[in-house]
Amino acid sequence: MSRRSSEAEGQAGTPPTPELPAPHVATMQHSAWVERWIGQPRGNGRLLDFASGSGRHAHLAVARGFRVLAVDRDEHSLGMVQGREMQARAEDLESGRWSFAAERFEVVVMTNFLFRARMDLLARLLEPGGRLIVETFAEGNERYGRPSNPAFLLQVDELFMTARRSGLQVIAFEQGFTPTPKPAQIQRVAAIKPPHDPRSLPLAGDGHALS
Repeated sequence: MSRRSSEAEGQAGTPPTPELPAPHVATMQHSAWVERWIGQPRGNGRLLDFASGSGRHAHLAVARGFRVLAVDRDEHSLGMVQGREMQARAEDLESGRWSFAAERFEVVVMTNFLFRARMDLLARLLEPGGRLIVETFAEGNERYGRPSNPAFLLQVDELFMTARRSGLQVIAFEQGFTPTPKPAQIQRVAAIKPPHDPRSLPLAGDGHALS
């Protein structure tokens, strides 16, 4: 099931309305996790921003020198994804056809979205040495608001195990509480498709971003 959803809470004694898909919240504040691991082009220079919304990470990627494909189901949000080295594509992210099978990307980014059935497919889109960067909501987020349906929240260690099952090498993983941009329980993973040079990966404690 997808993470990006809305929920109408029922009154006492009334069953709650199921969470339904909702458009992205328009924001241009990019994720610090994505900023740290997006790096700069070294391979084919292509980046897929999956469930891109209004393109906050697409714009960051172009500024880093990538050629970006931004994909979302919301055509209105995609209207903000405009500029050189950007291509916007409206598609059903869950049940639509998988139009990317023959394409390869140096980086795949996905934030604030979860559809488990396509996680392995996203990993297959990476070229050798390519990076998967994911950040989304996890169990415990129901304390802070939406999404609150357990079906839309990652289980403990789920992103780590998903990346390893897909044959990727995890280079960074976090799970826990964040107070910004709003209180939330999240998971984050950065993983690489072998082969790669481990000497090129700076440790977070050294205060460096991936170059």
